[in-house]
Amino acid sequence: MKTSDFYYDLPEELIAQDPLTDRAASRLLYMNRRTGETVDDTFRNVGSYLHPGDVLVINDTKVIPARLLGMKADTGAHVEILLLRRLSDTEWETLVKPGKKCRVGTEICFGTPDEEGRYPLTAEIEDILDEGNRKVRFHYEGIFEEVLLRLGEMPLPPYIHHKLKDQSRYNTVYAEHDGSAAAPTAGLHFTKELLESIREKGVKIVHVTLHVGLGTFRPVKVDDVEKHHMHSEFYVVTEDAAREINEARAAGHRIVCVGTTSCRTLESAADENGILHAGSSWTSIFIYPGYQFKIMDGLITNFHLPESTLVMLVSAFSSREHVLAAYRHAVEERYRFFSFGDAMLII
Repeated sequence: MKTSDFYYDLPEELIAQDPLTDRAASRLLYMNRRTGETVDDTFRNVGSYLHPGDVLVINDTKVIPARLLGMKADTGAHVEILLLRRLSDTEWETLVKPGKKCRVGTEICFGTPDEEGRYPLTAEIEDILDEGNRKVRFHYEGIFEEVLLRLGEMPLPPYIHHKLKDQSRYNTVYAEHDGSAAAPTAGLHFTKELLESIREKGVKIVHVTLHVGLGTFRPVKVDDVEKHHMHSEFYVVTEDAAREINEARAAGHRIVCVGTTSCRTLESAADENGILHAGSSWTSIFIYPGYQFKIMDGLITNFHLPESTLVMLVSAFSSREHVLAAYRHAVEERYRFFSFGDAMLII
């Protein structure tokens, strides 16, 4: 199976640069996973495809302002640090640019110094990790999350060139647990009112948590799909979430995941019999065609980059032919693509 098998042609002007004013006003492309049949709709109508007793699984992770712009203490050269994974109270695995000029021992300063020349946040590069990531120790006073709120920026994907006016728009309305370097973007379409109307229909809404790392979005650099290595991400499934999902499945109801992150969480925490187990762990699950899904019956997802692991996951849930045909239809109909773009519902 070749990476190029998952390529499709996307005009650059279809990459959404800004979120819509009304989250639920996005377009929705429904696709029957078995036949490939598609229906053009709006996201506000997503509840009409759900049945009483279904479970809608949402990822309640929260994106932190993980992009820090600073300068080297010795030269004043500009440095960007992207927080990837917390290792301890003060240590993080990070992506540093420019990496080649930031060797072990480099000190980086952030913010404006006080009268005595002390910066509110400094960082020291302690080690060089796999694929060039840096282990960084931060020095600060007070609570790190509060310092980050003052000095950090939302880490928007590189294909978004517009500055985000409202930082909250890169989080879902149900975001709760800090820890992601990127948003679970399928959930960005929901409003609190839409979620409430879905609940009133008799659909259960269950929370899981998976802190999204950049590995999910990194390009596949190998020709052979099976040789691609996924980075690990931390997830949590509570006892209540596991019980509600297992009870719904036992009663014959459908489990519909909001986003590939919710999907990966369930598929990582389930056993071979399709029983979901509570707990927390790291997952590097890589889902591509040939994978046998253990729990998920439906998926709400955005339109993903060509040749990405996310297109491969969606193709595994339906078929490569159906998915690429649906993407061609979306291009022809001028749907908006990627993080701030429109959505698909695949059941």
